[in-house]
Amino acid sequence: MARESTIDVSRLIDERKMNAFNAQLVILSFFVALLDGYDIIAAAVALPSLKSAWNITDMRPVGWMLSASLVGILFGAPLFGYIGDRFGRKKAIIGSCLVFGVFTLAAVRAGSIGDLINLRFFAGIGIGGIFPNIIALNAEFAPKRVRATMIILMFTGVTFGGVLPGLVSVWLVPSYGWQVLFALGGVLPILICIVVQLWLPESIKFLVLRAHDREQVTALARRLAPELEIAPNAQFVIREEKVFAGFPLPQLFAGGLKYLTPLLWILFICNQMAFYFSNSWMPTVLGSASVSPATAQIATSLFQLGGTVGGLLLSLPLNKQGLMPVALLFAASLPIVGSIGFATGSMPILLLIVFLAGFCLLGLQFGLNATSAILYPTAIRSNGSGWAFGVGRFGSISGPVIGGYLIAMQLPLHQIFLLLLIPLGIGTIASVMMARLYRAQAQPQALTPQLASGAD
Repeated sequence: MARESTIDVSRLIDERKMNAFNAQLVILSFFVALLDGYDIIAAAVALPSLKSAWNITDMRPVGWMLSASLVGILFGAPLFGYIGDRFGRKKAIIGSCLVFGVFTLAAVRAGSIGDLINLRFFAGIGIGGIFPNIIALNAEFAPKRVRATMIILMFTGVTFGGVLPGLVSVWLVPSYGWQVLFALGGVLPILICIVVQLWLPESIKFLVLRAHDREQVTALARRLAPELEIAPNAQFVIREEKVFAGFPLPQLFAGGLKYLTPLLWILFICNQMAFYFSNSWMPTVLGSASVSPATAQIATSLFQLGGTVGGLLLSLPLNKQGLMPVALLFAASLPIVGSIGFATGSMPILLLIVFLAGFCLLGLQFGLNATSAILYPTAIRSNGSGWAFGVGRFGSISGPVIGGYLIAMQLPLHQIFLLLLIPLGIGTIASVMMARLYRAQAQPQALTPQLASGAD
């Protein structure tokens, strides 16, 4: 085989077969995402024990405590996204794990809701830094034909991580107290930094674009394609990837995106408001309705498992059927979520409905993540998705806070969940409108704004 003197990294990645390198990358990324998902949920699962230990009666500050990490994510995602673009995905992942590990571990010594609000905010900065970098790292090593699949498989670690606090609460909290939730959530991310440093690769595309360490690029290329013969003076390039100077926000509203972008933002806000309200308050509101603490924690775990199944199933038809599957799942969420408060008399029915609610709400988030990638052209895809995630945080932050006020009003359980039909109803209407508009502009080029490019 002739030695290659010029190697297009994008073509190398897209044309090769999957191998053990990809399996190792996805598995390691899965466990990083799993710890991220664990820490997002840990405070909500600890709440019933905290209420008893600290004699908490006012739920309003608790709502802010549950939202504090989400506010941190709002700042952490762009901060560590910049670090990842500037210094490398691997360094940003290690930094993120250290930040949320240290501040989660510090929560073991918290003595008040005020302490937890501060600690959860700073932990959220680290939690938010994982998302953009672990997704970018996997996207930059996966062949185009399976890129979405690999990212989805890796990202299911977040939902599996969300299951674990409920299990820890059932098995360990009765013996070791609520502190064990934060102890595990702090120590494990710190330990995984060692694993990341030793075995997680840096993005080959980042290394090529930044002209870093040619020997490292060559070694990664050989791991990707062991049969490739690389000339000693081979040049590594990334063709067909334009670099744009800056990013003008109006491009997200140019051409066919004029209405699609604001509709997507509405969907992110509505779904995240309903999802994070349910995810944060599920153990507490079910516990207040004569549901045993163990059953409430199992229900929370089933909520996460249902979301994983829903996300995997919804992601499959999106490319073939446009955006209508998102609209159908929004519509299905209305009767399912609305019925949670009426099902507490039968544990099997309650657990089934909670599983289906997770299928809809978390499954929708998977679908919306994929939608943001489908909707925007390559040149503005990361910016389009980033703005959608950022705007969506208003929903994820307000959901737990609103929940705290509703619970403080001592509303019946069924009324609390019926109120979630307001954002879900708005989301259903917006998703139908977006699906119809997207179908009317069926060709992706109809959505593509005219971009002015420039070199950095």
